[in-house]
Amino acid sequence: MAEETASQSEWTPARSVAGGRNPWTIVAVISIATFMVVLDSSVANVSLPHIAGSLSASIDEASWVISSFLVANAVIIPISGWLADMIGRKRYYMMSVALFTGASFLCGMSPNLSILIIARVLQGIGGGGLAPVEQSMLADTFPPEKRGLAMAAYGVVVIVAPVAGPTIGGYITDTLTWNWIFFINIPFGIASLLLVSTFVVESEAIRRHTRELHAKGVRFDYIGFALVGLFLGCMEVMLDRGERDDWFSSPMITGFAVVSGLAFLAFIPWELSRENPVVAIRLLARRNFAITCTFMLLVGMVIFGTTLFIPQFLQTVLGYTSTSAGEALSLGGIATIITMPLAGILTGRMDARWLVGGAFLIQALALWNMTGLNTQISFDDAAMARMWQSVGIPFLFIPISTVAYVGLRPEYYNQASALMNVMRNIGGDIGIGIVQSMISERSQFHQARYAESLNPLNPNYNQAVNSLSQALTAQGVPQGAAGPIATAHIYQQLQQQALMLSYVDIFYVMMIVLFLTLPLVLFMRAPGRGQVHVE
Repeated sequence: MAEETASQSEWTPARSVAGGRNPWTIVAVISIATFMVVLDSSVANVSLPHIAGSLSASIDEASWVISSFLVANAVIIPISGWLADMIGRKRYYMMSVALFTGASFLCGMSPNLSILIIARVLQGIGGGGLAPVEQSMLADTFPPEKRGLAMAAYGVVVIVAPVAGPTIGGYITDTLTWNWIFFINIPFGIASLLLVSTFVVESEAIRRHTRELHAKGVRFDYIGFALVGLFLGCMEVMLDRGERDDWFSSPMITGFAVVSGLAFLAFIPWELSRENPVVAIRLLARRNFAITCTFMLLVGMVIFGTTLFIPQFLQTVLGYTSTSAGEALSLGGIATIITMPLAGILTGRMDARWLVGGAFLIQALALWNMTGLNTQISFDDAAMARMWQSVGIPFLFIPISTVAYVGLRPEYYNQASALMNVMRNIGGDIGIGIVQSMISERSQFHQARYAESLNPLNPNYNQAVNSLSQALTAQGVPQGAAGPIATAHIYQQLQQQALMLSYVDIFYVMMIVLFLTLPLVLFMRAPGRGQVHVE
């Protein structure tokens, strides 16, 4: 990409969406739609059994309610920046909110599973474009030294919604019906449309950029869109359903993997050869942006992966109820919310590279701490382990989101935001897929190793069975039944320990990945306060 002048890259208030108003009102206004979308993505998981029962579908069939939303999200996010440039950022944003709100009503009114899945696809298309546009709005509205704090305020909503989502979804489903988990989006959507229409301003610089693109005769890159849609959509299905369908032993999963790989191989040269590509992958040629996208991929892997498997660990290994597991995680959510403003303040005052490096180090050490967990830990131990990890999350998300724009011209902000969100989502998908596979494979490995010692030739095994049988007999269990019960109990303990060790293996793998990636911080360039570095 050609070298740019400093004047082209500097932040200017002329692009602010706040107009003459206080820019902090923009954070509040755009956070409404963010809360609505993030909340919806988490409440549906809790209500899935109720949806399946109500629509006479199996759990496996009903799981497409989740998968269809994720696939539509994955396809629309990378092109959302281009659409915002061509349609106009404010107009595209309001269209997305309106589509998500209308689709939410259709979800709640769905008489069968097919209609519900179609409505969820529309929801995914509407919701997918919001986060990239919101982040580009913040980048245009706040100067570099205040951008971190603005991202922190915005990030609080992103954190609160998934923490509150399962509780809200469970309460609504239990007290009303599953339909209302979608109907609650409607007042949020209407409020968002009214407030965005009133407070968000489309600057003349943004309108001029859109007019210039139309004057050049820019046309929609249908082939690029089809390729990126096939690549990300098929990959999303493969990762989402791979473990359930036994990965590549399933012809469907193999087919999706092949199509995704071929689409990716064709997508890269095609987009690089376009003058106005639907996805500006040329931005990855910039060192800072490429490294921040790599970090965002890791953030998705670690945050999404641990958010999935830590509750599973507490319930399947330690026997916690869903409520107890949620309570154990709540301390981490509180820690993240408390440290979010601090991360925002420090991002505007310190070299962001040190914040990112320190945050990755905190994450790695927190995972190392988790490798010492065992089946005898207390509730407080579990809560504290999650809390130490959660403290570092804001220092990942905010500095990375801020440094990514260094050296980019403002007209690239929409495309840059879209690419960063794509990388985070891909990381999350990969993290969840790896976690699910490792839990299955490593627990079988450890169980097989332990089972080798459970045979009558092992005196320790015989002693354990005899001791437990005597204890059961003393409690009134018939002598003939005590032996089989003792054997079953020991095998149950073996399974629990094997599952525990599989989670420890996951902690180790994630920790090693973070340590190996940490040196990339040294290759980043961070400008001084209020300055913009041009590569």
